[in-house]
Amino acid sequence: MKLGIVISETYPEITEKMLSLAEQTARDASVEFEVLKVPGAFDIPFGVQQIIGRVDGVVTLGAVIKGETDHDEVIMEAIAPKLIELSLARNKPVVLGINGPDMTREQAIARIPRAKKVTEACLTMLS
Repeated sequence: MKLGIVISETYPEITEKMLSLAEQTARDASVEFEVLKVPGAFDIPFGVQQIIGRVDGVVTLGAVIKGETDHDEVIMEAIAPKLIELSLARNKPVVLGINGPDMTREQAIARIPRAKKVTEACLTMLS
């Protein structure tokens, strides 16, 4: 079994910790993994499309933090349906580990441990 991890490079002080948890969770389960970094959360579906043919399932990681506009909501509303489409089209789990929208930086930091749970969820779906 091989897991793909697609991670946004936006907010690296948050996402790199998420990545460490996902990688450790895969290691603990003795599962191989491949990491693909993309510039931002909006780019995650494209990254999933690139990696999904080489792996059995994909974990997506990122943080979409509320700013002065509704940009965070627009981003998340665009991402989620595309991830579902990719999952169903390829008959492989693609789990949503992107935190947001309407979230502060402090809330995003508090949700870092969720990366372990979404990785475990993907592994459960593969077993």
